[in-house]
Amino acid sequence: MKTKAELEQDIINITTKINTEFPELSKYISEIPENVSEINTDGIGAKNLKEYYNSLEEL
Repeated sequence: MKTKAELEQDIINITTKINTEFPELSKYISEIPENVSEINTDGIGAKNLKEYYNSLEEL
């Protein structure tokens, strides 16, 4: 399983790709906190990041 840092980078990469190559899909991207590593106590962990990344891939 990837680390949180790797998942965060993957999310940044795929979000950038969507915004650049498919701007019409940008409105479907859910918002996430800018720095999820700082709010880990709120329950955002690797599993949540992986699920979010998977949803971006499907988009």
